[in-house]
Amino acid sequence: MKIKFKSENIFNCCQELLEIDSPSGDTAELSDFLESQLTALGFRTGRTHKDVVYAEFQTEDRPIERIVTAHIDTLGAMVSEIMPNGRLRFVMIGGFAYNSLEGENVRIKTADGRIYTGSVMPDKISIHIFDNYVSEFKREYSTMSVRLDELVETAEDTRSLGIEVGDFIAFEPRTEITASAFIKSRFLDNKICAALMIEVMKELESRGEKPVRPTRFVFSNFEEVGHGVTAVPDSVKELIALDIGTVGGERNSRETAVTIVARDSRTPYPFPLRRRLQEIAIRDDIEYRIDTHIRYGSDGSIAATAGMNFNFSCFGPGVEATHHYERTHERAVLATAELLHGYLMTE
Repeated sequence: MKIKFKSENIFNCCQELLEIDSPSGDTAELSDFLESQLTALGFRTGRTHKDVVYAEFQTEDRPIERIVTAHIDTLGAMVSEIMPNGRLRFVMIGGFAYNSLEGENVRIKTADGRIYTGSVMPDKISIHIFDNYVSEFKREYSTMSVRLDELVETAEDTRSLGIEVGDFIAFEPRTEITASAFIKSRFLDNKICAALMIEVMKELESRGEKPVRPTRFVFSNFEEVGHGVTAVPDSVKELIALDIGTVGGERNSRETAVTIVARDSRTPYPFPLRRRLQEIAIRDDIEYRIDTHIRYGSDGSIAATAGMNFNFSCFGPGVEATHHYERTHERAVLATAELLHGYLMTE
């Protein structure tokens, strides 16, 4: 039976996840939070050697046949140079464009856990001083830096704060939920999918229901840099990656529908499983789109091209302005939750 999920529950959960910074490589705080929350809800939880959190329904000890995964790591940056004027040069973690970050507020996390704030700024920014140059120059590594919210004028001033090369930089998500049922934020990729996966799990648990096949729900932590799901049991026959559909240009995805991915930059997705998902969407009257993605990979295609032996697919809400200030609508989020539920309850 089709469940009517509540978008406010999913949005609120997503906002809670977005409040915890988790750039790839520094996801331990969010993993700890998820493990404690899922354990408290009654799920059997565990972690891999790579610190990936997973959860399962309390069932008889049947081998796991399906994995559903959503990644919790996000784009971010890392300090690569402390400049003579005390500002920070940075390298990207994941696929950002530098011009998408201009003026963004950030948090710098030192090796001993101290947090400092700052903003991403071009080295030459004021039109009063630099005239038309400020609108004409290319935004790139050599022209952008972090301006610290501290009284620093030299590299020594900055180092005295405990900031050093290799420190993580997290960007403000700036999450907003609108009256028109949009959610907009950095890093909806992929915390919106993690949130809706949690909501589906909670709803099944509250109803005393379980997936028809033993299923492990995985919160992967290195997807944005291309090595997400690992330590998959040999018994697993299928893996579903929940990830965003890219809306814009000539893409077929929409902010009001779940996207079922047919192909990404690594591989086509197997047609029989994709068709089965499409049939579930038709059966349950779920708004969906089939799409092909470029410059895109998911935990499904990453695992497949790594040689793991299972069937794989990917679907998720259509999201506009991906890897920038992202936005989606409750219709796409609910459609994704309904398709996930339909998949879990269908042989």
